[in-house]
Order: sequence, then C-alpha cells, then structure tokens
Amino acid sequence: MDTSKLHIFLPDDILELCLVRLPLTSLMNARLVCKKWKNLTTSPRFLTMRWEGLYRTPWLFLFGTVRDGCCSGEIHAFDTCQDKWHKIDAEILKGRFMFSVQSVHDDDIYVVGGRSSLGQPGRLDWSSFKTHKGVMVFSPVTKSWRKVAAMRYARSMPVLGASEVGPDFYSAHQYHQERRFPRSKIGGVSDVYEDPHRLSLRRQYNEVPFMANRKSHSHSHSHKFMRQRSSNRLNPKCSKRFVLIAVGGLGPWDEPLDSGEIYDPLTNKWSEIQRLPVDFGAVSSGVVCNGIFYVYSEIDKLMGYDIEKGFWIGIQTSPFPPRVHEYCPKLVASNGRLFMLSVSWCEGDGRIGQRNKAVRKMWELDLVCLNWSEVSVHPDAPMDWNAVFVADRGQIYGIEMFKIFGQLLDFSTVCDVSDSGATSWRHVSRSHVGHELDSSSCVTKSLSVLHL
Repeated sequence: MDTSKLHIFLPDDILELCLVRLPLTSLMNARLVCKKWKNLTTSPRFLTMRWEGLYRTPWLFLFGTVRDGCCSGEIHAFDTCQDKWHKIDAEILKGRFMFSVQSVHDDDIYVVGGRSSLGQPGRLDWSSFKTHKGVMVFSPVTKSWRKVAAMRYARSMPVLGASEVGPDFYSAHQYHQERRFPRSKIGGVSDVYEDPHRLSLRRQYNEVPFMANRKSHSHSHSHKFMRQRSSNRLNPKCSKRFVLIAVGGLGPWDEPLDSGEIYDPLTNKWSEIQRLPVDFGAVSSGVVCNGIFYVYSEIDKLMGYDIEKGFWIGIQTSPFPPRVHEYCPKLVASNGRLFMLSVSWCEGDGRIGQRNKAVRKMWELDLVCLNWSEVSVHPDAPMDWNAVFVADRGQIYGIEMFKIFGQLLDFSTVCDVSDSGATSWRHVSRSHVGHELDSSSCVTKSLSVLHL
C-alpha cells in the first residue's frame, strides 16, 4: 500500500480534547493552521470546555502604556508560566489614557472611561482633553472587542469592582436607589454612616436601613452574616450573574467625583447608586470582597457598599496602618480576605524616629474585629507611587515602574495568600516590558489578571 497517499484525520471530539489542553499561546497559533481549527477553537462549546477545565494559567494584562509621547493603543500580556511578555495591538484604545480596567468572570476585561487629547489627537495631553463615558470589553481568548452601554457620568480613573449577584439583584437595588439616604446640609453625614454594625444587623433581618432605630449590637454578627452570604454565593447551584461597579474618579473639569454607578450586563444598563458622604474625600482605591465594595479615601477613611442591598456602610477600624501620604494605599481581596498595601517609614539602627528607609507593607483587615495586622513586607523599595496590584485565586500580583538613570524599569511580583500561614513575595518575571515605554506610563498604567 502506498503510504504517501494515506491521510489520517482525528475525529472532532478527540481533536477538541487535544486543543483544549494547549497553553493560550499555542492555542492562538493553532488557530492559524486552518479554518476548521479556527472555527473549532472559537465555538461556544470549546470556550465552555476550556473555561471549565484545569488547563488555564494566570495572565497579567498591562494597559495604558505610553510610547514616544503617544498613547500606544497596545496591551502588554504576561504569561506567568512561560515568563514571557506578548504585545497585543488594540487600535481601539489608541489615543485614550487614564482609563480603568476590571476583569469579569475570567472571560472579559472591561475598559471604563478615560481621557483623550483635544489639541493633539493620539498624544498624552494633560492640558486639553475630553473625558469619556464609554465602556469597551476585551475578550483575550478571541482577541475581540465590543462596546457596551456608556456610563451616566464621564469619568477618568474610576475605581472599579466586579461582584457576583443573585437573580433578585435588580429589584432590590432599584428599591434602595429610589429611597436615598438623607445627607447633612452642613457637611456631615447621616446616622446611617455612624453605626455600620447596627445598620448591618438590620440587613440580617431584612429591614430597611432608614426605619426605626434599634439598640446597637456586636459587630461580629454583621460580619458573620456577611460570611454566610458569601458561602451561599459560591454555591454553583444558585443562579448568579456578575455586575460591574464604578465609583469616584475625575470628572470633565478634573474634579473628584463622589458618585457611583453599577452596570448589569443582563440589561446592558448603568444605574446610579447612592453617593458617598461629602466628607469622605476622594476615592483612591477599592475592591469587592464578600459582596461588599470597599473603598479607601485619600484622607484615610474606609467605607463599604453592599452591592445587593444598595447602600454604603461606614467602617471604623482600629488605627489605620501608618503610611507616607505621597503613596495612596491599594486595596486587594482574595479568597474572602481583605488586604491593603501601603508605604511607611521603617525605623533603623534601633533609633526611634530614625526614618532612613521606606518600605511597602501588606496588611490584612480582620472582618470580625476590624483590626489591621501586618502580613508581609514587599521586597522592592517603593520607587513607584502608582504601583498596581490585583488578586486572583489566592495570588496577589503587582507591577511597579520607575525611571532611573534615564531608563524605565519595571518589576513584577507575586505573593501567595491562599492560606492564613506565612506569606512572602517573589519576582515572577526576569524579562522587562518598560524599556521601550515613556516614564508617563508610570502614571497611566492599569493592570488586570485572568486565567486563560
């Protein structure tokens, strides 16, 4: 038999099982083999198989980089397993800067708000710019973009979070949206913000927070309830969906915003939420943890927004970790634990008050006792005041950029917080992406993580 004319074809189901196990980079190359493989690996069935499988690895996506004075319109993706940076063309982002990004459900990355230059299109211009309401969604697996409904307010650098909600989210949220809490006319706040534990206890009994006052109870009950609801949230049998929340940022006149809004992909609509108290200050960082969107202000105040119930909760903790005020703390959450990274002075040589070195420390907030405790110290000197950190599946990733000796350097680190034991940081990349970038990237960068 002439074996040169023998062609061997794998059945589609066997071919699927082979392709679904490929690393993302190899999968992208496999799509170039033929039209059949491209259609097979972009089908809903295949994407579902890959999402449910155990073959995905973490990828970091760096947005908002600047090169030669222009907003590059490029995404830099880092494969943590192969220690390699990949460049993704994103023409749709060219000329846009100061936007925020948020990963949702390990599928998509939402790009929210931002600015673009009016006088010099495509270039980074801080003096004449337009602030955007638009929202775009990037799907890395298919390398596709789509636009969704625009926000109600134009924002640059809004603080974002994504949360899983129940099927009755919309009706409950609309109820609280219609019944706003009163705000003081003299700059104070209503009693809703003064006793978060009494307020949380009312939630436990499904009572409206502006009803008759009750006696204050222990704050442990409120957080116990929050954790119980979190466990129900992880039950795959419950019909859940994700929503995106955007709070704060800068408005068209560079003014700090105290407003917020929530996007529901099911209805493709943004809904305005209750504003922050007037004395809370500008929002500097935020993250969703156990269904609560925690936000931290530049004047060291902490609040939480109950996404499903639709109201803010004032949070009084034992003294906040000390910090150098030029560095705004960053909130991150992983596996139901809330962390904060802040920079403080380190006393040296046993001399009290001798501030000879600044260090970046990570703290964890006990959600029952509301105490901060030091977890670890970052190995690198805090050269980047706008370092970015994201968390996913028990890992906290960070990227720092700074210019030294005329060259832009970047460092990528990771910290394992999958258990409550000892934690330590390590460098995850021996390659660098910052050599070809401008130092403005230190200010405009944003980071997201997905398992692909």
